[in-house]
Amino acid sequence: MARYFTLSEAQGLIPEVERALRDAIFHKAEYQSADQELDGSLRRIQMAGGSRVNPGPILALRARRDTSAAALKGAFEKVQEIGAQIKDLDIGLIDFMTRYKDREVCLCWKLGEDTISYWHDPEEGFRGRKPIDQEFVENHRGDTAH
Repeated sequence: MARYFTLSEAQGLIPEVERALRDAIFHKAEYQSADQELDGSLRRIQMAGGSRVNPGPILALRARRDTSAAALKGAFEKVQEIGAQIKDLDIGLIDFMTRYKDREVCLCWKLGEDTISYWHDPEEGFRGRKPIDQEFVENHRGDTAH
């Protein structure tokens, strides 16, 4: 079941979400770099006919890739534990669910923005972002249990 946040609750979580998001972006880049290096090394070995190879560098690349994959998974899980959703890791897009006029909508924040200033319907996504105005603030709500 989704957790619903008020604007102020979600805003208060931005520093923690931002740290996890930056970790995820870093580990994604590390994973991709190690994976590309590993692919290149394996192609070179294959082209050389599988001649005698020192396995150390290959094992180190695999370990680097696997460590980055685990750290990336951990960063995603951290964001999920908080209750937010990573919508686009490449641009650092995060949604927090809220209720607005008795329907489910998203509070939308993007890495680099100072505050949560936009919302959208789940089907609209980033392109459907609307500015948060006073009417939205007065008519949205989070979970009453939190």
